[in-house]
Amino acid sequence: MRKSIMELAIGLLTLVLVIDSVFLMLLILIQLPKKEAGLGLAFGAGATDALFGAGSGTALSNLTKYSAGIFLLLSLTLSVMRTHHAKASARVISTELERKAAATAPAPAPATLPPAVKLPALPGVASNLPAAGATGTVAAPAAGAVTNVEAPLPVVTNNPGSSSPAPNR
Repeated sequence: MRKSIMELAIGLLTLVLVIDSVFLMLLILIQLPKKEAGLGLAFGAGATDALFGAGSGTALSNLTKYSAGIFLLLSLTLSVMRTHHAKASARVISTELERKAAATAPAPAPATLPPAVKLPALPGVASNLPAAGATGTVAAPAAGAVTNVEAPLPVVTNNPGSSSPAPNR
């Protein structure tokens, strides 16, 4: 019910905005320009009159001001309303999709592990892997036992400007 009221309000305000836009365009086209209007008046002695108006103005200029204010107010209001409506619609859709997914999802199958893969033994490397199907704990190497330790490689960099290699770090 609330959703339909929001959609109705957005539709009516959009219609009012379109009518106000057409009315504003007609008001602007009907008005006659002042004799002294132009760039010289904006930068000359009458700059305050050009910016703030010399007086109350005519009825058409007052209608134009009010119509422009209504246009701005309606545009901002509709922007906020449409954003709120889109977020609310997205929440409704996501909850509906989650509900349908939970209702139609099959029961999860029991997890099965893939068969064990036997890796070939590498020469010179002691393997601590248990045998296939074995249970229990794996024993750590004996204290003080060293298995297959390699020395780190030296880092050598060449400077592009020199012919001799840089010292090892």
